[in-house]
Amino acid sequence: MATDPGLREFRNDIRRAAGRGTGRDEIDLVLEEAITVLAALIPYDLATVMDLVGDELVVRVARGELATPAVAKHRIATAEFPVIMGLFKTGRARAFTEEDHRDGDGDIFHGVAELPFGHCCMAVPLVHSKRIGILTFDRRECGGYDPRFVRVAEVCGKLLALTMDFGEQTRLLDELVERLEGQSRLLTEHVLGQDRAGELLQASASPAMVQVVRMARQVAGTDSPVLITGETGTGKTVLASAIHGWGSRSTGPMVSINCAALPPGLIETELFGHVKGAFTGATADRIGRFQLADGGTLFLDEVAEVPLELQSKLLRVLETCEVEPVGSDSTRKVDVRIIAATNRDLMQEVERGTFREDLYYRLAVFPMHLPPLRARREDIPAIARGFLGSLSKQSGRGPWQLSGQALKWLAAQEWKGNARELVNALERATILARGSVLDFREPTPSFTPAPPPAASAETPVFTPITMAELERRHIEQTLHVTGGRIYGSGGAAEMLALNPNTLRSRMKKHGLGGARDFHRQGPAEA
Repeated sequence: MATDPGLREFRNDIRRAAGRGTGRDEIDLVLEEAITVLAALIPYDLATVMDLVGDELVVRVARGELATPAVAKHRIATAEFPVIMGLFKTGRARAFTEEDHRDGDGDIFHGVAELPFGHCCMAVPLVHSKRIGILTFDRRECGGYDPRFVRVAEVCGKLLALTMDFGEQTRLLDELVERLEGQSRLLTEHVLGQDRAGELLQASASPAMVQVVRMARQVAGTDSPVLITGETGTGKTVLASAIHGWGSRSTGPMVSINCAALPPGLIETELFGHVKGAFTGATADRIGRFQLADGGTLFLDEVAEVPLELQSKLLRVLETCEVEPVGSDSTRKVDVRIIAATNRDLMQEVERGTFREDLYYRLAVFPMHLPPLRARREDIPAIARGFLGSLSKQSGRGPWQLSGQALKWLAAQEWKGNARELVNALERATILARGSVLDFREPTPSFTPAPPPAASAETPVFTPITMAELERRHIEQTLHVTGGRIYGSGGAAEMLALNPNTLRSRMKKHGLGGARDFHRQGPAEA
């Protein structure tokens, strides 16, 4: 028989367990301990907490002698158990009788737990701000649970529902904070804003670019995927930013990922995120670029570099608008407009078997091609003057002017690297300039590397180190620069573009200790 002191002990155990954290793993531990404590209040051979996931009830936590692996993986369709689902309307626990099993829903764990027909069983709806799931109790003994046990289970169910709802709301809040931090971090990486991108494109004097701008403005008002092709340095990122800025999603985030800049093994977690424990080093949940871009635009730069084995998952996300983080068995809905870019011929990649044909057609709903700079030489003066003006503001040097000779020289070049090569040449000229007028008569500095020295006994031997060791040294040196300070402006977390809690986890992983200890000791020799 349960007593008031017993219930108070159950409540206090939940409070103590919940103090460890509010992530899903921590809440699962709370549920496991809570059900274990309940064994002293309500007799059972099997007790479970089942989550309501869509149109299914799925076992989340199981305890008792009958809590087998089969039970832990058990799930049932809600449509087959209308009486159980009816408990959500009443909000009351219910003990089931032999007649209920015969004429009603039947046994939830039929075929997965060794329970006789007519055994004691009870279900408790878990409801707080919404329907969360059910709490179940089963015994091998036949008969029904005493009404006093039902009342105790009902009270305990309310406490568990409150704990689960609090954990879920806190998880969503943490995810929102991480998304905002991620969007802020990505925003600082953009050199050109959306308005500036549109201005640059509309200032073009080239007929070819005028046509590009017209098409971009037409497609910007839709959510159709856009595939931008063109040589390296033609301004594909600028065009993508302009399309986003001209469209209805301009108030939402624009998130970019350069698929060529990431190792193949990291692209999946960057795109889709991961859950804690998904792989070595995954010390916390992390949302991916798709979730960061929710409500806005995701720009997949160099999309041809996405590994073939990952393309099927990318295609599935584009078709279903659902993201499944690495290591998770649940999906998240996303509302994202896709703009992709590549300097390759994707149809040739399809023929070679390195790019999926179905993914190509999913991305290339509205293909656009950016002409190379040599095909629109009339734009070179405007691009050059715009860049020099921006460089002067950023560096505090200049301003600079272009002589007639300089403009002729710029117009005569092939610019195989397109606008990127052009701005590099301009920046070199400003460094070498002796005055405010650039005329490109100064020789271009040579960057020919010196030949490697001949091997000798005195030549130092390169000793490779692991990425983990490289990360440890980098964090160590950064902490040394900040005097061990992690938080705030100028802190190590800001310098490393990491969440402070993430940085602390990585410090712990590498055995660096606390920030104060590190400040006293100083960094070890690399």
